[in-house]
Amino acid sequence: MHPETQTVVLASRETVPFDYLVVATGAGPRLPKVPGLDVDGIFTLRNVSDALRIKRFIQDRRAKRAVAVGAGYISLEMCEAFRTLGLETTVLESEARPVMRLPEEFSAKIVEELQANGVTFMPRVNLEGFDRSPSGIVVRTGNGPLEADLVLIAVGVAPEVKLAAEAGIALGRTGAIAVNDHQQTNLPFVYAAGDCCESYHRVSRKPAYIPLGDTANKQGRIAGANIGGQDVTFPGIVGSQCFKVFGLEVASTGLTEDEARQLALTPVSATIQGVSRARSYPSTKRLWLKLVADTGTRRLLGAQAVGAEGVVSRINILAGALAGGLSLEEIAYLDLAYAPPFSGSWDPVHIAAQELLK
Repeated sequence: MHPETQTVVLASRETVPFDYLVVATGAGPRLPKVPGLDVDGIFTLRNVSDALRIKRFIQDRRAKRAVAVGAGYISLEMCEAFRTLGLETTVLESEARPVMRLPEEFSAKIVEELQANGVTFMPRVNLEGFDRSPSGIVVRTGNGPLEADLVLIAVGVAPEVKLAAEAGIALGRTGAIAVNDHQQTNLPFVYAAGDCCESYHRVSRKPAYIPLGDTANKQGRIAGANIGGQDVTFPGIVGSQCFKVFGLEVASTGLTEDEARQLALTPVSATIQGVSRARSYPSTKRLWLKLVADTGTRRLLGAQAVGAEGVVSRINILAGALAGGLSLEEIAYLDLAYAPPFSGSWDPVHIAAQELLK
């Protein structure tokens, strides 16, 4: 990219002029700094093409043993895919538990779900490297070697910002491209959208890097609308996320207690056990919901939830409450749609808010 001449140079050496430029270079997988990453059968997963390559490898090699490095969303979701295809599956995690953002008791429920579905979870494992072996791949760890036919590395992503930085486009404190609410960079004719750039976090009121597909779509539309002559702003995010681990729904929005403390807030929390439907209704499932608020302002800061059913819908309610700036008192008496197949007359959202108000 050459902003001074408003041109980009393609790999073919062709020079293309532009009036406006959109940087949408996305993010790439983080890789551990260990030897042997070039061993055949080691994969990362960022797109459908990656998924098809993994599936083809399993079929062609008749793979029976999979090791996932990392215990984040991608890794945990892939465990279900591996087990469905009949693979013996092991998850290696350097931390004490999966998804460290979640409350400890919620992480424990994820481990229980993994184990109930035949997945081995190994915490506090130091990865040392990979070697080829006659039977597949040797995964070397501080706990000893493991044999695998396939390894998935899923330890997070990093924004692809090399080209942007070289062109003089400013990066934010997160390491991703800094943008304003029109998705403009520090160069007025250059916009950025998606996993390569930051988002304004409406709860922390600071730039954040939370690369998700729905945010990327919204940012892309905002950038395009402004380039097309409209005056449209992106209001930002509240950090809503969800994923599925076999029969378990896991979701969160806003800030955790630890994140709130790092922002010099004074968080207080309440965790309740609720049910997905009315207790008298057949097949109701248990769920756990944690709310976090600031003691000084009584402002809702965030929520996390886990359970077999109804988790994502509750977090979506609370994401709307965060975006709308509702008070805990308002959340405690929200007029939510009620019928026994969907919730009790007092929804877990009501109960959690009332518990926190105490």
